[in-house]
Amino acid sequence: MEFELSSDQQDLAAAAGALLDGLATRERIRAFVGSGTAADVGSRDGGFDPLLWKAMAEQGWMGVECPEAAGGLGMGMVEVAVLCEQLGRRTAPAPFLGTVLAMAALQQAGDDEAVAAAAVAEAERWAERLATGEAVGTLAWAARPGTVAARTEGDRWLLTGRPEPTLYAAEAEVVVVVTADAVYAVTLAVGDRPGVEPAMDRTRSLAWLHLDDTPAHRIGGLAAAQRVVDRAAAGTAAELLGTASHALEMSVEYAKVRHQFGHPIGSFQALKHKLADALVDVEAMRSSAYYAAWCLATDDPEASLAASMAKAWCSDASQRVLAAGMQVHGGIGFTWDHDIHLSLKRARLDAVSFGSAAWHRERIAALLEERLAAGVAPI
Repeated sequence: MEFELSSDQQDLAAAAGALLDGLATRERIRAFVGSGTAADVGSRDGGFDPLLWKAMAEQGWMGVECPEAAGGLGMGMVEVAVLCEQLGRRTAPAPFLGTVLAMAALQQAGDDEAVAAAAVAEAERWAERLATGEAVGTLAWAARPGTVAARTEGDRWLLTGRPEPTLYAAEAEVVVVVTADAVYAVTLAVGDRPGVEPAMDRTRSLAWLHLDDTPAHRIGGLAAAQRVVDRAAAGTAAELLGTASHALEMSVEYAKVRHQFGHPIGSFQALKHKLADALVDVEAMRSSAYYAAWCLATDDPEASLAASMAKAWCSDASQRVLAAGMQVHGGIGFTWDHDIHLSLKRARLDAVSFGSAAWHRERIAALLEERLAAGVAPI
């Protein structure tokens, strides 16, 4: 299958790149991550850039999937992937993916007849605020059975448990919690938001969300939970693609200018092979990530399989690409002064966010088993 971005999608990528090149510069990123000195480590909590967030909102990023009649851009999941790739390339400190995932889940609350009318109304109110960038949202991952327990109290639900560390939970005003069989919305007042935890990836904030009979609205059942998982997997795969492709470009450029024994190190066969293998990985990441996004955008029956395949592949492949990049850069790559370590840490966190490669491979096996049980030929 030949797949290329349309001219409109390429224009979107160019416009997004131009905005990020102006507001997610190396200097601004470094202002968030700090100097790396012993005195500075631990004193900075990482990334949420209000100026960048405002500019993204003004360009309509958060409303990329909203209909034009509602003030959005009228696009779809492929365009979300385009923006995620650009953010990953620049390790930008902005809660875009979590906000878009939360907003879509809130917008679809009315699709489930079992969702209470009060929950639908509340979800719609929050979705409108997220679409304009007025509020920040995030997605809390509790998809492993038993991670979060829920019990009903009239139209409200009470959640207990601790999802996996959640990006931007410290800044979010509404959190969508996805469990193994349902989706819930939790409102966080300023005093209820968790504190930022020290994290490997200092370009984004990370926090533990502790739920102890926390009031929530149930906004979807099993089908909604599976849809959120698919979208989270595809969006993170696209961000991993951006991170890995930028790391590869940095490595190729360094291999051209770094000399040893009177020759560019890129002329040495061992490094040529590493970079060639990394290119194969990146191109396979591109194919799998955008195929998953396309399946979701078109409601293709293979969307869940494609999303988990993309996340599994991109999680593993990104680690190989970044490992090769660190080898090419040698000693300088391990220092705080070079930016490749920011990409490495970003990719490490994304690889285990919203399901690790192993988790998604198990999901793929379960999906294929379901197909065989239903008499559907495997793909």
